[in-house]
Amino acid sequence: MSRINIVDSANASPEQKALLDAIQSQLGMVPNFLKVFANSPAALRAFLGLHGIAGEGSLGPQTRERIALAVAQKNACEYCVSAHTALGRKAGLSPREIEANRAGTSEDEKAAAAVVFARSLAEHQGEVTTAEILAVRNAGYSEADIVEIITHVGMNVLTNILGKASRVEIDFPRVDLKLAG
Repeated sequence: MSRINIVDSANASPEQKALLDAIQSQLGMVPNFLKVFANSPAALRAFLGLHGIAGEGSLGPQTRERIALAVAQKNACEYCVSAHTALGRKAGLSPREIEANRAGTSEDEKAAAAVVFARSLAEHQGEVTTAEILAVRNAGYSEADIVEIITHVGMNVLTNILGKASRVEIDFPRVDLKLAG
């Protein structure tokens, strides 16, 4: 049971209801973590705004999901590992690729550079080395891409913290934090 209130249609203010209805119409569901965010309409709008803008960037959906999986696993957020496993599959990631991403790498050489960099950003709270930045740049990522990787890490750290602090009920197929093998 969530330690922070879940806002739904039955207990939502008009502003909360409008936000939740917009999410429902766009996604066909309202994930529980967004129902927790809805306690603060300002926080929910901020997250949705950042998420929407970040989704317009140069990183494709598979790379964004790879980053989310690596960061969620690093931060031990079972909700986010479960959610991004489902979203990663929807984006076309194979089960082997999802496992690789959770382990901090990728079967794709270029994507591996982004995942390794993202995991290092999360692990070291942004204190990455010049060599790490050069490695992601040398893999073919532009300055804009590097900033977007950093943005996605920050956004995912936020959702990991929310998921863990609230202990929100997982509303995706549950994935254990333990990696296979």
